[in-house]
Amino acid sequence: DSSFLHFHESDCDIGSSSCESVLSLNTEKILSQAKLLAEQKRFPFATDNDNTNEELAIAYVLIGNGLYDEAIRHFSTMLQEEPELVSAIYGRGIAYGKKGLHDMKNAELALFELSRVISLEPDHPEVFEQRAEILSPLGRISEALSDLTKAIQLQPSARLYRHRGTLYFISEDYATAHEDFQRSLELNKNQPIAMLYKGLTFFHRGLLKEAIESFKEALKQKADFIDAYKSLGQAYRELGNFDAATESFQKALLLNQNHVQTLQLKGMMLYHHGSLDEALKNFKRCLQLEPYNEVCQYMKGLSHVAMGQFYEGIKAQTKVMLNDPLPGQKASPEYLKVKYLREYSRYLHAHLDTPLTEYNTDIDLPGNFKDHWAKNLPFLIENYEEQPGLQPHIKDVLFQNFESYKPDVQELICVADHLGSMMQYETPGFLPNKRIHRAMGLATLEVMQAVQRTWANSKVRMNGKTRLMQWRDMFDIAVKWRRIADPDQPVLWLDQMPARSLSRGFNNHINLIRGQVINMRYLEYFEKILHFIKDRILVYHGANNPKGLLEVREALEKVHKVEDLLPIMKFNSKTRDGFTVNTKVPSLKDQGKEYDGFTITITGDKVGNILFSVETQTTEERTQLYHAEIDALYKDLTAKGKILILSAELGEVDAVCNLILSLVYYFYNLMPLSRGSSVIAYSVIMGALMASGKEVSGKIPKGKASIKISKYINSLVDFEAMTAPGSEAFSKIARSWMNLKSISPSYKSLPSVSETFPTLRTMIEVLNTDSSHCLKKTIVVV
Repeated sequence: DSSFLHFHESDCDIGSSSCESVLSLNTEKILSQAKLLAEQKRFPFATDNDNTNEELAIAYVLIGNGLYDEAIRHFSTMLQEEPELVSAIYGRGIAYGKKGLHDMKNAELALFELSRVISLEPDHPEVFEQRAEILSPLGRISEALSDLTKAIQLQPSARLYRHRGTLYFISEDYATAHEDFQRSLELNKNQPIAMLYKGLTFFHRGLLKEAIESFKEALKQKADFIDAYKSLGQAYRELGNFDAATESFQKALLLNQNHVQTLQLKGMMLYHHGSLDEALKNFKRCLQLEPYNEVCQYMKGLSHVAMGQFYEGIKAQTKVMLNDPLPGQKASPEYLKVKYLREYSRYLHAHLDTPLTEYNTDIDLPGNFKDHWAKNLPFLIENYEEQPGLQPHIKDVLFQNFESYKPDVQELICVADHLGSMMQYETPGFLPNKRIHRAMGLATLEVMQAVQRTWANSKVRMNGKTRLMQWRDMFDIAVKWRRIADPDQPVLWLDQMPARSLSRGFNNHINLIRGQVINMRYLEYFEKILHFIKDRILVYHGANNPKGLLEVREALEKVHKVEDLLPIMKFNSKTRDGFTVNTKVPSLKDQGKEYDGFTITITGDKVGNILFSVETQTTEERTQLYHAEIDALYKDLTAKGKILILSAELGEVDAVCNLILSLVYYFYNLMPLSRGSSVIAYSVIMGALMASGKEVSGKIPKGKASIKISKYINSLVDFEAMTAPGSEAFSKIARSWMNLKSISPSYKSLPSVSETFPTLRTMIEVLNTDSSHCLKKTIVVV
């Protein structure tokens, strides 16, 4: 008999959970398990003494049965007699760890015991691994990595490499994590989890095709691997392959229809594809399974509001708001955003039936509200007066059948869908969004009609006034449609922000590489930006370090990727920790004058993690300079447009096209909106060109194509404008793939967009309506 199984009054009170848990176990079963364990010495640090081994085995069996306190007491009794009994110290450390690391006392005692074992037996890899397993949940990742490295040095194994790779992955050191997962798989190729993580290291570095191959390999090893199907769906979603992503998410849900993560990811993909009804079904199912899931609750509220169902939408938003973070707990992104969405939703609801020509969202919304929302700051706004609550007499938006629209409006919708699809970026990271397509297609047609009226000397009604259209009015048409297509994003004019915010400068910031995380949307531009940076470095050293110029030039010849620039920084004390490079935008109005474009920043640390980013800083002074340029171009455009209406000579058309593209070139470089500048500007390009009698028939290209002006044509129009040496160069780049052709006469017979959809309600109705009928119709523009 073990003395441990005979309880004394001091050990526990009869009836307590501690006594009951042990007494409920069959004593003979424990002893027989322990006897077998002891005979086979199947526990760590077994001794040469059979009696001692049996006592140790009993405690290890107790650990196996979840009786950690009893195991600790048993090990402690043994250690009173033999203080350096390594197996007992080790077992007690394991038991403390198993009790739960949420209690720091358990964690500290577990680490203390395992450290004692290492001091007594420093050559056992399993002890280092166990200590790493306790250190890592405590956030002490570097110490855990050190322990796992020591364990690998003592005895490499597939498990140890996988374990260390996982910690590198958590630390966002994806390249090193990839090496460890690869080594693990070389030692044991049949490891679906290691293969999944190998794929994730590719995914986070923007290597989507390699990630997909790894996820598929993981599924070959484990056909029912839900996480691999989920990750495969995410990779296809990032590639913009909606059908393949849907298939992968569906396979995950066939294996487990209650897999919350997959429901959440699939719902979000459907929302960003413009399939709001389908997205809602996934968010509702997610909330049935996890009622407090903030992401699903937020997205449910957003989907309802986007479709004009404000009562259900605001109810869901309020639930997110009630889920306050605990003291010291970081607030979720959804919690930070939800009050802005609720206030904006109330504003939209109050204006559902007000004619769009009679109010201005940028003027109506309070300045500090817009500033905080655009900067994604916590909702801490002094003296903020909430928007009025929902007014019962304003009903939700009802669903409109496509057939309920008149035939000419049906035609208008189908043409808009076609035009919107022409704006789709065929590059990784851009999922086709049919709702955005329709909205921006309608914006294009409304811009065309408004510009034609202006060139014919007609006035427009904007913001409660009837007057001649200005360039901002043209862009405001597109802003209006972009805003309502996705109310989650604050599409706001930066020069309408509070003066204090403008004086500090408002940054539009894009991380191209952060650490090892690559922004795959802009991957195609890295080489072009790299050439520009190398040129600027040579100019800098030519002026500030002429003696070292040859050395710098030779070093730059070996630079083939952004990371290779880090050693170049060391050539000058001022650039040792990093450097910034500014682009310049030449003026057309004042020859020889240049404006600030965007800023490229590169910094690096000792282990090779880098920050590679671009940003534009919108200040009041910079805005005024660009506005003067755009004003002059718009004045010229209006004058030439009026002549074009009368003559339609080929030379005039060409001049008008170049003016439109030049105007938008400065808009892109100014980046005057908090979100959505790219698609808004492109819809203005298409609409204004159509007003001039030219239609864009070429899609924004995928990949690269060599032309004289720019070494590359890539698929992001805003970046083309920002990296072009001037407006003329941008015009040539854009026209090379726009494939302009004469406009179809049938456009003239389309009804007026602004008169057909005069309110927010009518706009939301047309964005909600099903357009599958358009596929069966012959679209007039094709």
